[in-house]
Parts: sequence; structure tokens; C-alpha cells
Amino acid sequence: MSDIIQLLPDSVANQIAAGEVIQRPASVIKELVENAVDAGATSIQVTVKDAGKSLIQVTDNGIGMSETDARLSFERHATSKIKTAGDLFEIRTKGFRGEALASIASIAQVVLKTRQAASELGTQITLSGSVVEKQEPISCATGSNFLVKNLFYNVPARRKFLKSNSTEFKHIFNEFERIVLAHPDIEFSLTHDDQQMIHLPQTNLRQRIIHVFGKQMNQNLTRIENSTSIVSISGFVGKPEFARKTSGEQFFFINQRYMRHPYFHRAVVKAFDNILPADCFPAYFIYFEVDPQSIDVNIHPTKTEIKFENEQAIFQIITAAVKEALGKTNVMPSIDFDTYGVVDIPLLQKDTRISIPEIPVDYSFNPFKTKPVKNQGNPTDRNDFFQNRPSTGHWEKLFENIETTSRAMPNEEPELFAPETDTGQQESTSADYLQFKGRFILTPVKSGLMIIDQRKAHIRILFEQQVRNLAMNQAVSQRLLYPEKTDLNNEDYSVFKQLEENLNCLGFDISDLGSNSVLINGVPESNFNGSPQELLEQIIEEYKQTENTVKGTLKERVALSLSTASAIGYGKILSSIEMQHLVDELFACENPNYSPSGKKILAILNINEIDKLFN
Repeated sequence: MSDIIQLLPDSVANQIAAGEVIQRPASVIKELVENAVDAGATSIQVTVKDAGKSLIQVTDNGIGMSETDARLSFERHATSKIKTAGDLFEIRTKGFRGEALASIASIAQVVLKTRQAASELGTQITLSGSVVEKQEPISCATGSNFLVKNLFYNVPARRKFLKSNSTEFKHIFNEFERIVLAHPDIEFSLTHDDQQMIHLPQTNLRQRIIHVFGKQMNQNLTRIENSTSIVSISGFVGKPEFARKTSGEQFFFINQRYMRHPYFHRAVVKAFDNILPADCFPAYFIYFEVDPQSIDVNIHPTKTEIKFENEQAIFQIITAAVKEALGKTNVMPSIDFDTYGVVDIPLLQKDTRISIPEIPVDYSFNPFKTKPVKNQGNPTDRNDFFQNRPSTGHWEKLFENIETTSRAMPNEEPELFAPETDTGQQESTSADYLQFKGRFILTPVKSGLMIIDQRKAHIRILFEQQVRNLAMNQAVSQRLLYPEKTDLNNEDYSVFKQLEENLNCLGFDISDLGSNSVLINGVPESNFNGSPQELLEQIIEEYKQTENTVKGTLKERVALSLSTASAIGYGKILSSIEMQHLVDELFACENPNYSPSGKKILAILNINEIDKLFN
């Protein structure tokens, strides 16, 4: 039998590697901008067209590359960041695998222009699908200029699965945010379809956060700083009163590298216990400095997941540091030890005699012996006071009428097991419903006991109402007496622009003021009890959370976001009439069994299953 194992061509191997490293246009920008940072650039410009599908250009003023280095940079596992295996334990640069440029060149058309400061001429290399088409000397500025055109042009299946331009640009901006927040000392700019989206000058960390998230962030930030032998922590944490119902302002950085860490996120949230509602997200920008040997950044191709040696200890340090920062703003009680003086802890000498502490005891003290009590204006002694108290004899008469009274009072509590109604009766009565744990509605049916999730049921009811309103354009808007201005972060503003038209069709009246600010003039008529700003933030957050999990048209997903934000929550106590109304409306829906996201709304526990519980 002939041999069947063979080495893959470099072009195919690069495309396979690209599947791990390059998922979408945002991945290209991440790799190219991080390379520019590693090259010592102080100014980086990013330009994209069609959300990066047609063109991505990253220009920097870094050290540039020689003619040989420019050619080698597109080879697999070619890197200037490490030379020996030991270097993997001392990594402080962004990239080190040597796969990024080779992967990009395998699924796009790439043009590189680069020059070192000591060279009069630079180098231009043109590649297409990993194949070098041209290399020639040119005149260009110091640094590097990468042009990546027609991403995934030779992998149509990958290109087909790219999302809309607004969604892809949102991912680009997310990656851009993570890099610029890690390097406030570098100037950045981002241009999309010939419109400059943001320009960030060189500045300090606080001003960089304000430039990215808006001026309203200035009053929200509280400094956090803590240094230990394990880790040094610095940065800012948001004040509780400015917490949003949308995520997007939570960032961890380790040695100037962005990372995701759900465990450390819980450490921050723990510090906000009993301060924030469960559905609010505290803002934080926390920077860690640790010995590179105590972490492993090589566990994921995108290098955003990092393993720590002392995670449990760092968890406690984070919680303590955040609590200390909140204490300084008088949000949490904090002890200022300086106000209590210095605690004197005596030191024992070698010749110090240690003895059992002695407690003085007055053995002649009699607690039952009364003494005259000197009261101002009242010379009566305590004996007289007790002697003059009303007699407590015949105290049992106080309880003679208790039983009679309790029987006479009406029973206001509903019976736990209401009697079954006549089998011929078609309509349910309010006694047929029982609420359990503020979450489920229980009602008897012929086959047993029906259990209904009250929140999912309400979401289904509201969703079908909103879909009908969108189809018939009959949404009712409730005008606000005082329009409410809302400042959104860049990601939420991008989502809002995507949803703006459909939000207005659902009954919103929102004016775009520019600079990430909107003015809410009217909201849909709904049961939502929060402010208009909270309603808009919840809709945006629900849309972000379901973007990759819920299928349907854009209008349906917007309707689902509004329904989820407006539906009753768990723990809401309902009256018997409210439960009956909710159940009636649920079974009037086209699909009462499942929520719009595909989760079960109700279940039936049949009589046989109940009987088995008692056998």
C-alpha cells in the first residue's frame, strides 16, 4: 500500500493557521496594530472600508524593517520577539508566535511599505494568497504601512459568514478600544469609510479613558492602587451611582496586554455586594503588573486568556483594592486607623515573666441588694418604684379572648390547595392559580399540574404584541414631559445606530445629537418601571447578548430586546387576577409553549408522576 501521509503546502498550512488567528477583520487590525506597538511606534493610524472587508490599512512611525526582514516577516513562525525556548517565560511584547502576517497574507491581498530611519529607500512587497508577486525599493516614510485588501477573497465560505458592516465595525472598535486603553502614551486614530471616527492624542490614562468613553466618565472614576509582592494593581473603578445596565466598560490588562478573566471579574463584583443591583455592571479599568514568569500567555491563539500562578490570592487582593477605593469615596464604610492613634503592641524581652491575667472581682457585690437612686427632682428610691408598679396578678385574663378573636377574623391568606371547580365549568377562577417563589405560576389541569415561568410567558406575550405593531406600524409612543439626554459609550452608540429605525417603529422617539449622545423624547407604552435611559440601555444590552444566539430578522430581534427589557422580573408578586390575566394572554399567543429565544415556558407534571413521589 502506498504512503498516504504528506506535508501540507505552505499556502494551505497558512490558511489553516488563519482559521485560528484571523476570524474577522477585527482580528487583522488587532495583529497589525499590536505589531506597530511592538515596533516602538508613537503614532498609529487605522483606516478601514466596508468594515474591513474591502480595505484595512495600518500605518505607524515605528522602527520599520530592512529589505530582508520585510520578506521574512511573511514566513510562518518568523518573529523577532523570541530566540530561545526560555524567552517564552519572559514575554512582554504583544505578538511572538510569528503566525499573524503569514496567516493574513494567505487569505488576503497584502501590500507592505516599510523603511528604517537609517535607510534612504524603503521596501515594497506585494502578496496575494501567500504568493509574493512583487518586491521593489521605494521612497516612503519611516515605519511600516500595511494595506490588506479583499479579506477572505480566496476562502468564500469564510467570507460568507461575515456579519453586516455595522456588526463587523463594532468588533473592530472593540479591539481598537482594548489596545488604545493599554497605551495612552501612543497617538491613535481610526477612520471608517473616509470618516474619522476617533482621534486620540498622547495623554495619561485618565484622559485616555475620558477621550474614549466621553466626558461624563470623568466624574465616574475612582483611583485604585495596591502593590504587593505578588501583583501590583492600578487603574480606575467606576462609582456605583454611575453603573449601567449595559456591559462594555469592564477591562483587565496584564503587563499592558488586554485579557479576559471571568474569575477576576467576580472579584470586582464581590466588592460591590449590597451596593449595586444584580442587573447593573460596574465600570472598571484595572491594570496588573506581574513577573512574566508567573503567567502563561500562550494558552490561546488570540492571547486574551491568561493563566496565573496565584489566582486565589490575586482574587482577594482585587476585592480588597476595590473596596478600599469605594471606601475613599464614602460609598462603603472604611476605617481610618490614623484617627484611632497607634496601637501599642508590647514586645516581650527574654527575662519577661509571663503570668495569667488577673481580673479583679468584688465578692461582696449583691445584684439583688437595692441602693438609693439619686434622681434629679425625684428622691424616690428604687424600692419605692417597684412597689408602686401596678399589680400583675391575674395576668392570664389578658389571653381569654384571643381564641375567639382569631376565629372571628377573616382568613386573608389564599388556601394552598383550592377545591377543584366543577368539571363542566369552562373558565378558570382566580382560586385556580398559585404563585411559587415569585417565579412560577401553578394551576391544575386535567392531566395534573401545569407550571408556568411567569417571566418567559410575559416575554412571549410582549414579543408577539411588538411584532404585530412592527408589521402594522401601529406602535403607540408616550411623550416624555422632560426629554432625557443619554450619553452612550462607543459600542452602545454603534448598536443604537444599527437599531435606530426599528426603535422608532416600536414607539421610541429618539434624536441623535452626535458625539455618542442621544435625546429620548418618547418611549413605547409598556410596563417598564425604570427611567427611559435604563430602558434604552437594557434593550441595547439584550440585543448584544442575543446577537450570536437568537436567529430572526433585525426587527424581530429588536422586538425581542424590547420585550425582554419590559417584561416582569422574577420575584414579582402577582395577585390571583394578574396571574389569570397573564395565563389567558399566554394561551392567546401563536406559540405559548416556547419563548422567542426557544426556551420552554411551561411544563406539566402529570398525576402519575405526582403519585410516584408518595410511593
